[in-house]
Amino acid sequence: MRAWILDASPGTYRLGEIDVPHVATDDVVVRVRASALNHMDLWMTKGLPRPVTPHVPGIDVAGVVERVGDGVSGVSVGDEVVVNPAVSPVADVVALSDDSPVGRGLRIVGEHRWGGHAEFVVVPERNVRPRPAGRTWAECAAYPTAYLTAHRMLRKARAAAGHTVLVVGIGSGVSSAALMLARHMGCTVYVTSRSADKRDAAVALGAAGAFDSAADRWPVEADVVIESVGPATWDRSVRALRHGGRLVVCGGTSGQKVEVDLPRLFFKQIEIIDSTLGSYREFDDVTRIIAQGVPVVVDREYPFADYERALQRLRGADHLGKIVLLHGGVEG
Repeated sequence: MRAWILDASPGTYRLGEIDVPHVATDDVVVRVRASALNHMDLWMTKGLPRPVTPHVPGIDVAGVVERVGDGVSGVSVGDEVVVNPAVSPVADVVALSDDSPVGRGLRIVGEHRWGGHAEFVVVPERNVRPRPAGRTWAECAAYPTAYLTAHRMLRKARAAAGHTVLVVGIGSGVSSAALMLARHMGCTVYVTSRSADKRDAAVALGAAGAFDSAADRWPVEADVVIESVGPATWDRSVRALRHGGRLVVCGGTSGQKVEVDLPRLFFKQIEIIDSTLGSYREFDDVTRIIAQGVPVVVDREYPFADYERALQRLRGADHLGKIVLLHGGVEG
């Protein structure tokens, strides 16, 4: 199959031919129609993390079922599907239910397994769901990781209608998804960004206000702060919480280590909550929400062959929403 391949990590991607992965009895083979970029695409070229090579990237995938394993019964050739990127063993799902992402068996498509920046992707039957009606291929590839992650973050932070939610560093897929999902829940949402253009775009998408991330303080008292930037914004994120507020974090694009002011933490009785991806039920919930028409923020669409140009846009942090590759002449 034709794919973008990482032969060594650190290293660079090349477009070439590679064999389709082994298809187990419970696997499905999906012909990819669209795949979306994530920061993981960049991190793996730096060895952070270092995948087993050769490796095919691409965490977010949507396409058409090409072949099914002998034990597959709920999916048929020709089905249009979206791939849940969080592959948990059945034992973890049974034992942990909605906390299956906490299990040590979690494997992520495009990171621990070969991903969707290729002609085909192979995943277990339990990781595909019908393509939401009325959504483009680009939208279907754009929502899985970002909206699943944001949905779980908001759920774990107990966000509810009437709450004030602050999304820090608007622009990424997760932050854009958090804006859309929190608004759908009935929350008042504020955002931050160093970019005036991104702040304006977020307000156009429904944010109640937008603040410069570089400001000394942000004029908001939030019930929930959605954090994925890390050390560059951490202190201001904590300061922006009301007493009893919750900060939920899923990553750190500006670094891996932060300092915590303990008196501020315990005097304000703040909760710091971690989150990664989501469970199978949470993915089903998100897919239903997308089918209801919640906006999916797509920044730009590129032809499959223009992956390097798409990576350059991701690297420059100029995007707001997801950057998507369209495969095989697909439009929309």
